[in-house]
Amino acid sequence: MKNSKKNTSALAVITLLFFMWGFITSMNDILIPFLKKVFELTRAQSMLVQFSFFIAYFIGSLLYFLFSARIGDPIGKIGYKKSIIIGLLISALACVSFYPAAELKIYGLFLTSLFILGLGFTILQIAANPYVARLGSPETASGRLNLSQGFNSMGTTVAPILGGYLVFHYFSKIGTPLLNRLGTPILTEGGAVISKLGVQLPYLIFAGVFFLLAILFYFIKLPQIVSDEKTSKGAGALRHRHLVLGMFAIFFYVGGEVSIGSIIINYSHELLGLAEMDAKTYLALYWGGAMIGRFLGAISLSSNKNSYKKYFLMIGMAFLTFFGIYFIIFLENGMKFSVIAPYIIFIVLNLLAFMMGKSKPEATLKIFSLIIIGLLSLTMLTNNYISLWSLVGIGIFNSIMWSNIFTLAIKDLGEYTGQASSLLVMMILGGAILPFIQGLFADIFNGYHYSFFVPMISYIYLFYYGWKGYKVKIHKA
Repeated sequence: MKNSKKNTSALAVITLLFFMWGFITSMNDILIPFLKKVFELTRAQSMLVQFSFFIAYFIGSLLYFLFSARIGDPIGKIGYKKSIIIGLLISALACVSFYPAAELKIYGLFLTSLFILGLGFTILQIAANPYVARLGSPETASGRLNLSQGFNSMGTTVAPILGGYLVFHYFSKIGTPLLNRLGTPILTEGGAVISKLGVQLPYLIFAGVFFLLAILFYFIKLPQIVSDEKTSKGAGALRHRHLVLGMFAIFFYVGGEVSIGSIIINYSHELLGLAEMDAKTYLALYWGGAMIGRFLGAISLSSNKNSYKKYFLMIGMAFLTFFGIYFIIFLENGMKFSVIAPYIIFIVLNLLAFMMGKSKPEATLKIFSLIIIGLLSLTMLTNNYISLWSLVGIGIFNSIMWSNIFTLAIKDLGEYTGQASSLLVMMILGGAILPFIQGLFADIFNGYHYSFFVPMISYIYLFYYGWKGYKVKIHKA
C-alpha cells in the first residue's frame, strides 16, 4: 500500500513534465505562421520549424542508442531523476536562446534554438515514458501512459489558446512592430501588428518554468525503479520484430499528427479565410481531442473489470473535458457554443470506437487508424467547413496511439527496455520528415488541400501495426 501511494505521487509529479513538453511542442504550431510571415517563407521552408525540432529527437536518441550499445543503458547508470533534471535544464536554456534569435531576426538562430529544445525533450522522453510504464503492473502500463499523455495533450490544447493570444495579441502590442523588406509593419491576417516581444517574452516565461521544475525534481523523492535483469551491451533490442515495426509505427504516427497540427492554422486561412486568432481555436480543438481521447484511454485500458462502470466514467470524462475546453475558449474569445458543437459527433464516434476495441491496445489502434483514414479522405473530398472539421476530428483518434504503440513495442523486452525506449523516441524523427514532405507537396499543388495524402500513408501503416505488426517475434542472432 505504501509503494502504491509513492507510485501515485511520483506519477502525479511526472505528469507535470508531460504537460510542459506538450505545451511547448504545440507552440511550434503557433511559431510556424508567425515565422512564415516574419521571414516571408514558402510552405516547405516554414516546416523547417518542425524539422529542426524533431530531428533533434533522432540525433539525440541515436547517440543514446550507440552509447547504450557500447557501454550499457545510460539512464540505468545515471538514474531517472538526474536524467530528467538534465533534460529540464537543457530545455530551459533553449527557451532563453529565443530572445537573441528574435532580437537579431535570424531564422537560422530560431531553428538552432528549436534543435536544442528538441535535445532536451529527447532526454525527458527517454526517461519519463518507461518510468511511467514501470510504475505498476505491466498489464495497466498502457492505461498509465494514456493518463500521462492526457496531461501532455492538456498542454497541447492550452498552448494554441494561451500561446496564440500571447504571441499574436498581448505581447505584440507592447513591442515595436517588425518590418518586412519594404519597411512596412508585418501584420497578422486579422490586421494586428507582429513584434519580436511576441516571441521573446513567452519563451522567457517558459524558460523560468523549466528551471523551477528542475529545482522541484532536485528536491523531491522518486521511487527507485530497478529491473530484476542486468542491462546488456550490444543492439539486442533490434532482434525483436515487434519493436522494429513499432519504431516505424512511432515514425508514422508522430509524422502524421505533427503534419496535421502544423498546417491547421494556415490551411484554415487558405480554405476559409480565417485569421490566426480564429484559426487557433480549431487547432486547440485538434489537440484537445487528443486530451479527451487519452483520458478515455486511461479509463478504457485500466484494470477496472466492470464494463458498465467503465463506460459510464468514460462518457462523463469525455463531456466534462470537452466543456472544460470550451470554457477556456469562451474565456479567451467569447465564442458561442454552437460554433464548436459539431465536435460532439467525434466524441460519440470515439466512445463507440473504444467499445469496439474492448480495452485491447492493438484492436483500439487498428480501429482508430481506420477512422482517421476515413476522415482524411473526407477532408480531401470536400472543400468547406466539413473539410476543416474532418481534419480537427482526427485529434481525438490520435489520442491513444503513442501510448498503445509504445507499450506494444516494449512488451517482453526486459533488459532491453531502456534501449528500446531510446529507439522508439528516435523515431519521433517522423515529426521532422513528414511535415516537410507535406509542405513540399503543398507547394507543388499550390495549396495544402490535396497534400493530406501524405499523413494518410502514415495511418495505413498504423492500421497494419495494430492488425499484425504488434505480435511478439524474436529473430535469433
